[in-house]
Amino acid sequence: MKIAAVTISDRATSGEYVDKSGPAIMAYMRDALSMPWEPVTRMIPDGIESVKDCLIELCDDVCADLILTTGGTGPAPRDLTPEAMALVMEKELAGFGELMRKVSLEEVPTAILSRQTAGIRGRSLIINLPGKPAAIKTCLDAVFPAVPYCLDLIGAGRIETNPDVIKVFRPKNK
Repeated sequence: MKIAAVTISDRATSGEYVDKSGPAIMAYMRDALSMPWEPVTRMIPDGIESVKDCLIELCDDVCADLILTTGGTGPAPRDLTPEAMALVMEKELAGFGELMRKVSLEEVPTAILSRQTAGIRGRSLIINLPGKPAAIKTCLDAVFPAVPYCLDLIGAGRIETNPDVIKVFRPKNK
């Protein structure tokens, strides 16, 4: 099981500030997961080509089961993660973005500006998260209960979670 965290930020890649979002994703995974997994991390600048190329590499070459991006989902000119996602994913899972915006709006009114989405490429699930660590936790708490079953359905690796951190939903076999 390979899980990737991709920080998408011009400022973090240039050293203008220290990335806290990628480490927040990995800390969440360490707390939530109860089985062995391999972390993969990337830090890339904003932009359609940089994001597209990184996601394709992680899906097709690295064979990451789950890819969690952070950043590039707002309305600023360089926020192009959703546009890159559209070029990479084979199927969009719009419900992820809808739920992430819904729960984020309960905390901050500017969440309506977020353009997160999720999608599938081959046997990889890609979820776009916001760029702030607190918002990452809010969004993962909301959508992660569906992630293991989604990975099951697409033939990716199996995720088992710590039920004290996150309770997942898998339908019972008939």
